[in-house]
Amino acid sequence: MADKSLNRTEFVAAVAAESGQTQAAVSGIVDSLFSVLAKSVGDGTKVSIPGWISVERTDRAARTGRNPQTGEAIDIKASKGVKISAGSKLKAAAKG
Repeated sequence: MADKSLNRTEFVAAVAAESGQTQAAVSGIVDSLFSVLAKSVGDGTKVSIPGWISVERTDRAARTGRNPQTGEAIDIKASKGVKISAGSKLKAAAKG
């Protein structure tokens, strides 16, 4: 795991410094970005930024599981999840 992290405030400040925009402007853009991302994925639309990232909704089928404490079989309802995939540029950046 990474021993460093970048929180939202630090991220906004770094993007503002890189782009020459104000932190308030960048913060609004980040909010809008995630709002559009959440709405699109929630509607079942795959969001893809080639080379960087793709995000899509997945469907999990109903299945039978086991209660780990009792070993009793339980029914697990169908549900939805989110799959996030790193693109080639992001993978290359991670390799350093």
